[in-house]
Amino acid sequence: MTPQTTLRRRNPQGYRHLACETDDASDKLQDRPSDAARRSRHLHPFFSGLLMSEWWTYRLRDFLLFSPRTYFRLFELYNAAIWPAQIAALGLGIVILLLLRHSTVSRGRWVSATLAVFWLWVGIAFHMKRYATINWTAVYFGWGFALEAGLWIGFGVLGRLTWLRPPDLARRSGVGILLFALAVEPLVDLLGRGWRGTPILGVAPDPTAVATLGILLATTGRGRGVLSVIPAIWCAISFATLLAMKAPEAWMMAGIGVLAAGAAIASRRSSPSPSGRGAG
Repeated sequence: MTPQTTLRRRNPQGYRHLACETDDASDKLQDRPSDAARRSRHLHPFFSGLLMSEWWTYRLRDFLLFSPRTYFRLFELYNAAIWPAQIAALGLGIVILLLLRHSTVSRGRWVSATLAVFWLWVGIAFHMKRYATINWTAVYFGWGFALEAGLWIGFGVLGRLTWLRPPDLARRSGVGILLFALAVEPLVDLLGRGWRGTPILGVAPDPTAVATLGILLATTGRGRGVLSVIPAIWCAISFATLLAMKAPEAWMMAGIGVLAAGAAIASRRSSPSPSGRGAG
């Protein structure tokens, strides 16, 4: 027999009185706000939400929806499924490099059309068909890549970009970045993880975005800034993903992004203004 049962039989009224006092104390404890809640009353609603959610306890890797092994295994399965498309993509990448050495309007349109095919392929074949199986946000990545393909048709093929850029620092930097995406980046993965999961320009997102930033440095015109937005965003997303997985390639993506941004800013500052050209 429990003490509560004994008290109920011997003194029913006293038991009811004690029970009421216990319930009142419990209600007061439940109604009493926590320390965090009391502090949050004096803050802006935005900062109050941050305080209550304890956002500072999260790490970058906590937002990953997959393990590093699953991520890199995905590239191996993807490369095996699309073989030998990598050979054709590498061949087209070499053609782009040769066309950029002596750019003309017609050659620039061929480069733009090729890049549009690259971005559309990666958006559908990689993001929507493969990457979306382990990361639901990849569907939106695929739409973004498809949008970039359409922008290359609109700004590049239809003639808004200027491909007759003199061989200045920006152009040389762009060719160097293209060479990096075409040869160095796959070589780094080849030495680190083997050839099965090596990302290739034209069929994988990272080298495609890096090469696009390099190619844009060899152009001028109003559409260059618009065309660089999605590749730059993807470089940032890839950097965050690789950094969360503690992959050394993360710093490689960050370095290329900083180099491309620095070269673009330097070329804009060094280019003559329209008034200066008219005065000459």
